[in-house]
Amino acid sequence: MAQSLSPREEQNATPDVRLLEEENRRLKERLNSYSVIFERSLDAIVILNKNGEFVDVNEAACKLFEMDKFDLIGRSLFSFLELVPLDILLFQQSMLQKFGSFSDELLIKLPDGKVKHIEFSIKKDVFHEFDLVMMRDVSAHKALERERIIHEFLFRDVFNRAVDGIVIFDEFGRFIDVNPAFSMSLNLEKGKLLNLSFQQFVACECVNEFAQLLAEVKEKGTAKGELSLVRPDGTVKMFELTVTSNVYSGFYMAIMRDVTDRKNMEIKLQKSEERFRAIFEQAHEAILIWDDFGYILNANPAASRTFELPLNLLVRRNLLDFVEYVDEKVKRIFSEFRQKGEIRDELTFHMPNGEQKQLEFTMKKGAINGYHLTIFRNVSERRKIERELRESEQKFRSIFDHSMDGILLWDEQHRIIDANPIACGIFSAEKEALLGRKVGELLPDRARRQLNKLMAECQRAGEASGEVEFSDETKERIIEFSLKKEVISGVGMMTFRDMTERKEMELQLRKSDTLNVVGELAAGIAHEIRNPMTALKGFIQLLQGSIDGDYSMYFNVIMSELERIESIITEFLVLAKPQAVQYKQNDICKIMQDTIDLISAQAIMNNVQIIADFDRGLPPVYCELNQLKQVFINILKNAIEVMPKGGDITVRIARMGKNVRISITDQGVGIPKDKIKKLGEPFYTTKERGTGLGLMVSYKIIEEHQGKIDVESEVGVGTTFHITLPIERTEREDDDGD
Repeated sequence: MAQSLSPREEQNATPDVRLLEEENRRLKERLNSYSVIFERSLDAIVILNKNGEFVDVNEAACKLFEMDKFDLIGRSLFSFLELVPLDILLFQQSMLQKFGSFSDELLIKLPDGKVKHIEFSIKKDVFHEFDLVMMRDVSAHKALERERIIHEFLFRDVFNRAVDGIVIFDEFGRFIDVNPAFSMSLNLEKGKLLNLSFQQFVACECVNEFAQLLAEVKEKGTAKGELSLVRPDGTVKMFELTVTSNVYSGFYMAIMRDVTDRKNMEIKLQKSEERFRAIFEQAHEAILIWDDFGYILNANPAASRTFELPLNLLVRRNLLDFVEYVDEKVKRIFSEFRQKGEIRDELTFHMPNGEQKQLEFTMKKGAINGYHLTIFRNVSERRKIERELRESEQKFRSIFDHSMDGILLWDEQHRIIDANPIACGIFSAEKEALLGRKVGELLPDRARRQLNKLMAECQRAGEASGEVEFSDETKERIIEFSLKKEVISGVGMMTFRDMTERKEMELQLRKSDTLNVVGELAAGIAHEIRNPMTALKGFIQLLQGSIDGDYSMYFNVIMSELERIESIITEFLVLAKPQAVQYKQNDICKIMQDTIDLISAQAIMNNVQIIADFDRGLPPVYCELNQLKQVFINILKNAIEVMPKGGDITVRIARMGKNVRISITDQGVGIPKDKIKKLGEPFYTTKERGTGLGLMVSYKIIEEHQGKIDVESEVGVGTTFHITLPIERTEREDDDGD
C-alpha cells in the first residue's frame, strides 16, 4: 500500500499543484494559439520526418498539394519532386545538413500531372527529429514574370526584326531609339541618329504636316499620316506612319513604312495606262470587263473573234448568255468566284452562230475600277487532242494490263517506272514494290548476269531477246525476255513470259517421242532377236547333253546371259505394245507382301532387311496384279543393289483420301536433285550395268494405272519412291483401245 501524506505535507504540496495547473493551462492556451496559427496560415506548413514523409500538414498544404490531409500523411515529399534534377536535390539536402535551415524554389508535380512552382523554407529538427517546411505557391507570379520577360523579349525582337521602321522619340521630335529598318531607310548608323531629331530630316513641304501630326497625337494619343524625309545624300524617302503616345516611359512611338517604291510604282502605273490600253487592244486572248450582273462593259478585238460577235453587239450582252446557267458546274464556278474573288477554270461556251467552244478562263473580281476582269483562251482544239490522247492511253493501258505476257517500262537508268499484273505475278511482288527498282535487282546473281548481257545488247542494237534461268523458292524457272530500247523517248520496254511449263512440256514431248521410237525399235528388235534366241537355247541344251567333259559352268553362263537378254527383250515388248491386261479389285498389301516374299532371298544374300508397315483396313485397288508386282520388284531390286553393305528397306502403305500411297525407302547413297527429274527416261540409269528400262517400264505401268511416281532423295542418306494409285480407276477414251 502507498504511504499517505501527512496534513502538513499536503498543505505544502497544494501550492505546487496549483502552479503546475496554471502552467499547464498557459501551455494549452499557447498550443491552441499555435494550432490556430498552424491551421489558419496562408502559407503551407508541413512537418516531415527524417525519411521526408509527411507527419502533419495544415489546410493550406492540403490546398497546395490538392489532396486530403489523410492522403498526405505518410506520403513522401520526394514523390512530388520527379521534375527536380537529382543533383539539385542533393545540393539542397547538403545545405540543410550544413546550416540547419535553407530557402529555395522547387517544381512539384501533383498526381493529376499539374505542375506548381513553389518557394519553400525548411528548418531542421524544429520538433525533436522532425523538420518544419513553409511553402508558398508562386506559380502565378512566375507565370506573370515569365510573360513579362517574354513580352519584353518579343517587343525587342519585333523592334529589331521589323521590316517597317520603328522610332521612339520625345515630344520635341528628338530620337530616343530607332530600329535597324529605320536606320537602313535613312542610310545612317543608329549611333549618329540618336543625336538628331525628326525636324532635321523632314522635307520642307512636309514641315507643317509634321507639326499638325505631333499636335494630333498629343491631343488624341494616336495619329496617322504620310511624311517625306530627306536623307543626307539628298534622296527623298516617303513614309506612311502611325504615331502613338506614352508607349514607353512617356515617349512617342512611330511605326514608319517605306512607301517610296509603291509611290513610284503608282506613278509608273499611271504612265503605263496607255501601254495597258495598247496591250488590251492587241492581246491574242479574249478579254472581257463586266459588272456584278454579268453585263459586258468592255471587250477587246480578240473577244469579238472568240465570241463570234462584233464589238458593238458583244458589249452590253450578258456573259451568262453564253453558258448554261442551270448547269451545276456553272453554278459552282460563279459561287466560288463570289466567295474567293478569283477563279481559274474552263467551260463550254455557246456562240451565237451555234458553235460550241471550250474556253479556259481566269476571272478576277474588282480588278479594274471595281469591275470584274476575265481573260479567255480557246482550248477546244487542245482538249480534242487531249481527249484523243486519253482514249489512246486507255487503249494502251487496257492492252498493257491485260497482256498475257509480263511487261515492264524502264527509264534510262534501267529503273522500273511501270509494271503490268503479269509482271508482278512473275516476280511475286506488288507493283509499288517494283517501281523505282532496277530490273537486275529482281534476279539472283547468275540470272542477273544473263539479263545484263541482254540489256547491254539492247543498248547497243536497240533491241534484244533471250532466255534467263533462275531458281525461286519453289522451282527452277525459265523466263524468256524481249527488250526494246526506246518505245518512246527515254522509256524502254521489256516483255517476258514464264517458259517453265512450256519447256517442261517440250521435255515431256521429247520423252514421249523417245518412247515412241523405243517402242517401234523394241517391236522390231524383240521379234528379230527372240526367234534366233529360241534356236540358240534349244541347240545349247542339245549340246549340253551330247558333249563329253565337265563344261557345265560354260553352259550355265551362256544360259544365264541368254535369259538376261530374253528379260530385256520382254521389257522392250512392254514398251512396244501394251500387254493384254486384266484390271480387277486387288489387295495392294497382299501384292506387296507376295513381292517381298519373292525377293526376300536376294535381300538376305545382300544383308538387307525389308520392314513392312501397312495400314489396316485399306480398301482394294482396281489394278493389274502382275504389272504392279513387276513395278514393286524393279524398285525393291534397285533398293537392294544401291546398298552393297546392307541396310534396311522400309515399305509403308497408307491411304491418302481417294488414293493409296506406297512408299519404299532405302538407305543407299542417294540421288542428286539434278538427276531425279531424269529418272524414267529411256536408257537413263545410275547403275554401272543398268539399262534404265526397268524404271521406264515402271513409270509407264503406273501411268497406265492413272497414278504417279514421286522421288525424294538425300545424298548420303537414302531415297524414297512414293507410288500413288487411285482406289477407283477412271475410265478414259483410250482405255477401250487394242
